[in-house]
Amino acid sequence: MNLLDFVSGKLVKQVGYKSFMPEKINHEWIISSPEVNKLLAEANRLIGELNAFSQIIPNVDFFIAMHVLKEATTSSRIEGTKTNMEEALVKEEDIHPEKRNDWAEVHNYINAINYSIKELEQLPLSNRLIRKTHKILLAGVRGKHKTPGQFRISQNWIGATINDAAFIPPHQADIAELMSDMEKFIHNDEIQVPHLIRIAIIHYQFETIHPFLDGNGRLGRLLITLYLVSSGMLRKPSLYLSDFFEKNKGYYFDNLMNVRLKNDLVQWVKFFLSGVIETSKESIQVFMDIISLKTDIEVKRLPSLGSKIENAQKLLNKLYQNPIIDSTQVSELLDIAPSTANRLLNDLIELKILKELTGFKRNRKYIFTEYFDIFQRERY
Repeated sequence: MNLLDFVSGKLVKQVGYKSFMPEKINHEWIISSPEVNKLLAEANRLIGELNAFSQIIPNVDFFIAMHVLKEATTSSRIEGTKTNMEEALVKEEDIHPEKRNDWAEVHNYINAINYSIKELEQLPLSNRLIRKTHKILLAGVRGKHKTPGQFRISQNWIGATINDAAFIPPHQADIAELMSDMEKFIHNDEIQVPHLIRIAIIHYQFETIHPFLDGNGRLGRLLITLYLVSSGMLRKPSLYLSDFFEKNKGYYFDNLMNVRLKNDLVQWVKFFLSGVIETSKESIQVFMDIISLKTDIEVKRLPSLGSKIENAQKLLNKLYQNPIIDSTQVSELLDIAPSTANRLLNDLIELKILKELTGFKRNRKYIFTEYFDIFQRERY
């Protein structure tokens, strides 16, 4: 089927409402749009460049942890949570009680990402893995009573009530068949569909099926990275599109809806590929900034610490994964006395590596500001 000829589906009469039944996607796709092909070539080129950076940076997994945290806070924020990156980096007991539910949702998302990426080493990207990841996503938070880990067995909708719904996904009786078709499309090696086109279609289809009672948006966005890793397109899980989707939230939802209402799959694919291009550029710049900062610290700043340099480097490796820390954590991490930990923290403050965050005399927290800011900068 040519992308230009796509017919998204049809409305099906139910008792008191009409649900949307999407067309199945497991078949050959033809890309005749010059604009799509141009965007696809550029997106593929930039992902190749991103892979090169993720391969040459030592201990790159330290830095991937911050990519994951940013994705978790951003994707959750699209769904209405208020937790920011700084709050997500501290312990639950340090979060205001009114914000702990949002904090827990973000950390569930982090756990879901880490779990699913790890599982890809032994499990294919499948409905089984999607359900297991969904169970982690909703564990103990809002939505915990909405059958975590199970495809829905009742109708859902997008809107306040089913009577004023902006969109009513397919009837629950059709979920198993539609998700099976999507899973077959993920693994169909007999058709020649470029990976980025395939995952653009998969993301649209997943959000249209809306197979769970809650968590569909977050899981659908995570599915993008899972597919790119499982297909070999990404060497490391370093590309997440939620930041682009949030910055263009209106276009994101409108483009998805226009596929259903106007059969405009081409515009959705163009938007998706634009997101891959912009996000790849940002991720490449992040890696370049990390290399520059890491070199500056190791060559120009740490040597002045003399015998303390080994402990400082161990602490920095921890800070690359979580750039907020307290003296107790430093003492435990390095197995040193609290007084020694405080002296090391003061040394790093003098070197302008750390900054005290709280202004308190006790229970102080310290932030690796230059590193944290790399993930906060507006780049497009």
